Amino acid sequence: MAHLDTTFECKGLSLKNRIVMPPMCQYSVELEDGIPNEWHYVHYVSRAIGGAGLIIVEMTDVHPDGRITNRDLGLWSDDAIPAFKRIVDEVHKYGAKIGIQIAHAGRKAEDAPNPVGASNIPLEGSRNPNQPRALTTEEAQAMIVKFKEAAVRAIAAGFDTIELHGAHGYLIHQFHSPSINNREDQYGQDYALFGVEVIQAVRSVMPADMPLLMRISAVEYIDGGYGLEHSLELGKRYKEAGVDMIHVSSGGEAPPPPGRVPNHAAYQVPLARAFKEALQLPTIAVGRLEEAKAAEEAVANGDADLVAVGRGMLNDPYWALHAIKELSGSVVPPAPYIRGI
Repeated sequence: MAHLDTTFECKGLSLKNRIVMPPMCQYSVELEDGIPNEWHYVHYVSRAIGGAGLIIVEMTDVHPDGRITNRDLGLWSDDAIPAFKRIVDEVHKYGAKIGIQIAHAGRKAEDAPNPVGASNIPLEGSRNPNQPRALTTEEAQAMIVKFKEAAVRAIAAGFDTIELHGAHGYLIHQFHSPSINNREDQYGQDYALFGVEVIQAVRSVMPADMPLLMRISAVEYIDGGYGLEHSLELGKRYKEAGVDMIHVSSGGEAPPPPGRVPNHAAYQVPLARAFKEALQLPTIAVGRLEEAKAAEEAVANGDADLVAVGRGMLNDPYWALHAIKELSGSVVPPAPYIRGI
């Protein structure tokens, strides 16, 4: 039996295996309304058929100007709920569970006419020629409410879990990064405060048995960026506020100097282990885990509880089935595919 093919539970979330499809933007919304279409339906349902235990829908934004591009998903309107529910219901038919990552791009919103962020520090190499404007204190607090409202819609659509995007240089990351946050109000004096209040707001509308996930960049690779010690302190605050599982990534806040970012298999797995040990919370490891043996080792060695396989699942919708077969010698695919798999 492969470790990847063992069950996992966190609060009321029960997974058939340890394999996660992480959020990956599809840039495929057609009408700029943020509503998923047939591409998203096929994309996510095919990975459920392909054996993933947990699917996390791509970064879905709480405000139209909070998207990376205008072709990204959004949950700022009730109009989106039926389309998301259709995906959720079909994914469930194949034994997979599904979550959604809610976020705001902040200064990384490429198509926003007036981008906002934790501060007015522009993003190096940004495709948006407009300099970001720092949210006022009142606007930051209003943004927290938008996260809460998006969570209500996610729950109405039937999602099994919610993930907050606190990584890769997006809005929550911008608040908790000393290299990006130059504010003078309470959100500048306490780098974790914005994220804590988002967590508390979202947690307040979630069922008690629904786990709340948080994706975080454990290390910034830019000059003057924070390291593991800072992110672990953030993680402790986020756990206290109501996070149940940490999805551990790194970087993404700005283009790093050449050669700064590792690029070998499983390079972020030690970061996941550090969070697991320090916070005593389940972790998801991600990053260059497309080789089945590398993913298996991360779970078997106790480095992480779950493994997220991104590019591997873009390349192969049935990555999970193929990995389990490779590792254990047998797998039970959907009946129509038995002759092939």
